[in-house]
Amino acid sequence: QLQLVESGGGLVQAGASLRLSCTASGLSYDDYAIGWFRQAPGKEREGVGCISRRGGITRYANSVQGRFVISRDNAKNTATLQMNSLKREDTAVYHCAAVVSLTGCSTAVRSYNKWGQGTEVAVSS
Repeated sequence: QLQLVESGGGLVQAGASLRLSCTASGLSYDDYAIGWFRQAPGKEREGVGCISRRGGITRYANSVQGRFVISRDNAKNTATLQMNSLKREDTAVYHCAAVVSLTGCSTAVRSYNKWGQGTEVAVSS
């Protein structure tokens, strides 16, 4: 059973960078595509981006394209969300999620069946 734990959240000023990590425990981590999602207060959870099981494919939401980068290290069972040029509207609880996937990845919430508890990111102006 794969379990996910996010870390790295915090309070930063607009324009700053922050790096979130998603650490997995369990078997066959490299069978799983990883997605990053966020949920702002009063809003629905939305996809930020995703990475395929071997890291060859990444996808990003339009709102973060060019600012956020997703990577993974299968030897360490970790995935990383590097967030640059942060904006106030990036404030949210960020979650990583996983699903077994032989090819590609998805940014749709409904595609994932394993979720971490989330880490909070707050961006001040």
